[in-house]
This record gives sequence, C-alpha cells and structure tokens, in this order.
Amino acid sequence: MQQFDYNEVLETILAKDNRYPHEAYHFVREGLDFTQHKMAKMSGAKEPRHVTGRELTDGMRQFAIETYGPMAKLLLNEWGIHSTEDFGEIVFNLVENNLLAKTEKDTREDFVGGYDFDEAFTAHYEPKARPEKKTKSPKAKRSR
Repeated sequence: MQQFDYNEVLETILAKDNRYPHEAYHFVREGLDFTQHKMAKMSGAKEPRHVTGRELTDGMRQFAIETYGPMAKLLLNEWGIHSTEDFGEIVFNLVENNLLAKTEKDTREDFVGGYDFDEAFTAHYEPKARPEKKTKSPKAKRSR
C-alpha cells in the first residue's frame, strides 16, 4: 500500500485550484468525520459508513454550528465557502486526488441547492421578535 502525506497532496490540490484555503479542506474533512460518526451512532452501527452528499451537507451544517456557533457563516465565507455547492467542490477535489472515496452514485450535483447559508447559519442566532407591550394610559394620581 502506498503511503502519502495528506498535506503534500493538499498542496498539490491548492496549486491546481486555489479557490479554497487549507482551512476549508480541513473543515470538510472534520465535517465528514463528524457526520459519519453521528450517522453510525444514530443507526447503532459500530463502524462509520459512506454518507451521501445531502447527509454530508447537513452534517457539516451541524458541525459548523456546534463548533463555531454564531461565527460559523463568517468563517465559512472567509474560507470561500458560500453555498453547499462549495462543499461539493472541495469534496470532489479530495476525491479526484484520492484523499476521499466515492461511490458510482456520488456526483457534484448531490451538493447543489442544499440550503441557504443565511437561513442555516444565522437565523438561529437572530433575536426573536418580542410581542409589543401594551402600554396602559397613565392614571392621574389624586392627592388627598
């Protein structure tokens, strides 16, 4: 079995496609691990299993929120990730360089139109509208 250095292969990817920095690739890799373990735990499986593009985008959303909280969207945008399609581009760059595996059914289109980033990453943190307080008309105080 041939050994490879993940960071060395990542440098090769970045030399060909510089749309996303190292941090974006590391985030996707960690998001994949998070998603696989979450799915295995939910199904009671002992080993992580292959996840679909939709499962992965949902898992990465949850991973980003749990890891970065209200800063998730800002960080993802800083790394060039503005949509679920960007997740797909990163995943397939990793696949094409043998850092991830795919099935025959996996395509970049699996990542198209997953969710709106504003809704997914900021709506949860926006303040809830407070119901308007009814103001009572001031009553004149009577002096005795």
